[in-house]
Amino acid sequence: MKLLKNILLNLPIETIIGSTNFPITNIVFNSNSCIKNSLFIAIKGYSKDGHKFIDSAISSGALAIICEEFPLEKHPNVTYVKVTDSRAALAITSSNFFDNPSNKIKVVGITGTNGKTTITTLLYNLFQSLHIKCGLISTIENRICDKIVLSDSTTPDAFKINELLNEMVLSDCKICFMEVSSHGIKQKRILGIRFFGGVFTNISRDHLDYHKDLDDYILTKKLFFDSLGEGAVAIVNKDDDFGEKMLFDCKAKKVFYGLYSKGLNHKAVVLENKLTGLLLEIDGQNVKTKIPGIFNAYNLLAIYALAIQIEKEKKNVIKSLIRLESVLGRFNIIKSNTGINTIIDYAHSPGAIKTIFQSIVSIKNANQKVITVVGCGGNRDIGKRPMMGAISYENSDITIFTSDNPRDEGIDEIIEQMSVSIQEKIEKKLIKIGDRKKAIK
Repeated sequence: MKLLKNILLNLPIETIIGSTNFPITNIVFNSNSCIKNSLFIAIKGYSKDGHKFIDSAISSGALAIICEEFPLEKHPNVTYVKVTDSRAALAITSSNFFDNPSNKIKVVGITGTNGKTTITTLLYNLFQSLHIKCGLISTIENRICDKIVLSDSTTPDAFKINELLNEMVLSDCKICFMEVSSHGIKQKRILGIRFFGGVFTNISRDHLDYHKDLDDYILTKKLFFDSLGEGAVAIVNKDDDFGEKMLFDCKAKKVFYGLYSKGLNHKAVVLENKLTGLLLEIDGQNVKTKIPGIFNAYNLLAIYALAIQIEKEKKNVIKSLIRLESVLGRFNIIKSNTGINTIIDYAHSPGAIKTIFQSIVSIKNANQKVITVVGCGGNRDIGKRPMMGAISYENSDITIFTSDNPRDEGIDEIIEQMSVSIQEKIEKKLIKIGDRKKAIK
């Protein structure tokens, strides 16, 4: 518990009605989660307005309300706090509720269209292997040292982030590696978090069902780097068209990595790319890894660049880098005695799928055929569906379009949208099977 007046520290407030000198048990923005002595924050969401659930929150035990508009009728024993931005209020109060945990642990945020989960997870694995206690906040799972906490989003809500960081601090974690999504930035879930470092991977079309256009998506990513302080470090892929632009207003120390650009702090050369892994030359030293795929050269180099900012002994970083293995669902290779190799990857954007095929072409033998099973998620960016379909078809001998979490949309309609720009060729086969299990079989 913490007194409301302490939870409201540094929060820009327009008006307060009622006392602030009483304890709060938790902070919620869903009225169904309210318990006795809760602080309920009314947020205007994209489908529901939390202001309509203020009475419900009070009925469930809320003693304090933060809102952008006061309700017409006010309960006499409830404190009302009016602010201009409820999302920002959730982030600031959540940090205060847990005594600002990001001031007590090195938090590193990884952002970009592709590579976030791989880099975040491998950084966690690398530092765990160096016997440095750390935490992980990612799409696949959250971790506090060796304890697994299930994840339901790339970047959790602000209260959950601070709760996880606080648990990490209590468990004596020294570092937290965290995926930072564009949704998380735009919705101010990371506001108030003090970042030790940020990593930028790349930008390609994604989430345009949420962002109004590609420029909005790019500028949202840039906001993360704008927020980094002078004592932080920004690790940026200079080979990406938007790499340097991310740092225009960034106060942090700038570190560039890449394979081709000039003026790099850390450079890698791909010497070999096999199913068994990449052989890289990193800053003039040969590093044989267990992770295949040309695009993983960037991921591994980003990990190396960030790791030596924390662990100064390069030889320790390289030893741990060599031992790293692929992350679940990220270019996982299953070999068989039949000569058929299966690659599983969760690529869900045109840029990601393109890089997957570039890596496959560089690995496979000339006489090997490529069979692809691919789908597009429902209720998401419609514009990328024909792009993903065309890339898959052009780079495969046989392509099977199927379902991939259609949500509220019809599977057949999604598959047809994936097919619209394809001009079928005699030498390439296109098959449409709505049932994903049958498609894979």
